[in-house]
Amino acid sequence: MDKARLATALGAPSGFGQSQFALTRGNAFEARVKADGGAELLRLVHTRLDPGAEPPAGAAVPDLSAHGPEGRTARTALALREATRAGGWTLLDHPMLALDVAGSPAFLEPDAVVVHPDGSWSVVEIKSFPMVDGSADPAKVGAAARQAAVYVLALEEVAARLDPAPRVRHRVLLVCPKDFSNLPAGSAVDIRRQRAVTARQLARLTRIEELAGALPEGTCFAPDRPAEELTAAVEAVPATYAPECLSACELAFHCRDRARAAGAVTRLGRPLRAELGGLATVEEVLAAARGESGDPDDPAVAALRRAAALRAEALAAAAEVTACP
Repeated sequence: MDKARLATALGAPSGFGQSQFALTRGNAFEARVKADGGAELLRLVHTRLDPGAEPPAGAAVPDLSAHGPEGRTARTALALREATRAGGWTLLDHPMLALDVAGSPAFLEPDAVVVHPDGSWSVVEIKSFPMVDGSADPAKVGAAARQAAVYVLALEEVAARLDPAPRVRHRVLLVCPKDFSNLPAGSAVDIRRQRAVTARQLARLTRIEELAGALPEGTCFAPDRPAEELTAAVEAVPATYAPECLSACELAFHCRDRARAAGAVTRLGRPLRAELGGLATVEEVLAAARGESGDPDDPAVAALRRAAALRAEALAAAAEVTACP
């Protein structure tokens, strides 16, 4: 489903998306990196990932245009096969890959994929955050590594269909502006751990057929449906909101409103929810703290009652100080 359009139809539009200035700056930097047939990009790939290969004096840049994502995916697979057999350097600019996610194809578009002279394939990620003195923000680098790991998994599916299967490198090239200039700097990032984690997560996902089978008959998430029907459809899917959802899901604002209405403690954070054990709502927490409900032997209940007693003592002491002439 298109969760961004769905969230807007529900009256809780997401705040996702970069500013126009950031998009323009990122596009300008990527265009500079790929200028002159990707000469600078290939130089960075050679220097950082494959210094033992012959220098890329020139490279093939195949046309990957085709109709629709399925057509572009097939054209990309064909270009990869031809480049692997031809040898030499090949730059695939914005190829289209497909990855099976819980039984449904997800179409992915890396910034670039490079075919090395030995026939191996490398993913290139181009980001607009700076690389100062050879290092960048660890959080942003980690996010880029996780993104690249998904592309590597998708490339491995393409490689598995060829005979012999080409090697997909697990060191990707991250290209960022050097310091605070517009000059490109490259760094090799090992994504083996991110790839393994992502592969395990994909393997554990419930298949779409099973999810759809558990929904009421006739459930539909089309954004052009009436708001009442969409709300009922979304509420048919269990959701556990947490503040972390705001940075990962377009429906986070809608789920946050539902969590607030239900008084769910998860809206205060998953760590707090874990500390509270079986107490799932704010009302249950307050009742346990007041001694109105809950098992006194439960560590969470005992901690809440102790905290409530300390608060009452503090308020009483503050009242005495205020009452003193």
